[in-house]
Amino acid sequence: MTDALLNPAATCVASPDVLVLQHTLEDPPGYLATWLDAVGARWDVFCAEAGQAYPTSVAGYRALAVLGGEWSANDDRASLRQAEALIREADALSIPTLGHCLGAQLMARALGGRVQRLPRPEIGWLPIGHDGSAAAREWLGEASAAVVYQWHYDGVVALPPGAAVLAASDACAVQAYALGPHLGMQFHIEITPLKIESWLANPGEIYPDAVDAYPETVQAPAAMRAATRAHQAASYRLADHIYGTWRRRWRTA
Repeated sequence: MTDALLNPAATCVASPDVLVLQHTLEDPPGYLATWLDAVGARWDVFCAEAGQAYPTSVAGYRALAVLGGEWSANDDRASLRQAEALIREADALSIPTLGHCLGAQLMARALGGRVQRLPRPEIGWLPIGHDGSAAAREWLGEASAAVVYQWHYDGVVALPPGAAVLAASDACAVQAYALGPHLGMQFHIEITPLKIESWLANPGEIYPDAVDAYPETVQAPAAMRAATRAHQAASYRLADHIYGTWRRRWRTA
């Protein structure tokens, strides 16, 4: 008889599959959490703004997901630099990383790219398109256009060496990019109606003026809520596709 049978406490517990880095309280995993639970993945999430230090290494995980947040990737914050260190380690170990908005910007910075303020912000449900390349179809599906949720003022303006743009919009030339097993997305594929309502309740100081200054790329609350009703279901389907493509790259346990 094994020790595990004699002592249930000695039973080995499998290590988590995915490490999720959450920067701010207002930007939780959203639909990513729903999807991870639905596929039976084991995952850890650490929130910097909640005072949870990020792990010192990603080596024990099969995949890494980096969420968004209202901070700039260029801010002088220790947690952002630690996130970049974990991204570099994941790249060195071929652990596939999925960057959402700020997460995509941090991945670009960590691997040799550059992020800065864009001429126009994008806030709300807005169209993106891809050129039909094999990588774009694999990550984003066969449809060459999609309406996705955005909330960003900064963007990737120089890609890391070896990265390829997969999708763009009129206001943002890098809406998605691939580098090896990694994907960076400027848009929020993890978005849910609950997250949108939370952000609209506390939209920050810049948003009200941006609604008037950039009517083509920034939606007012009423328009955003109507667009949510029109586009949320398709966003979930695209998320399922993207997350499934990412999962097929997870490091073998």
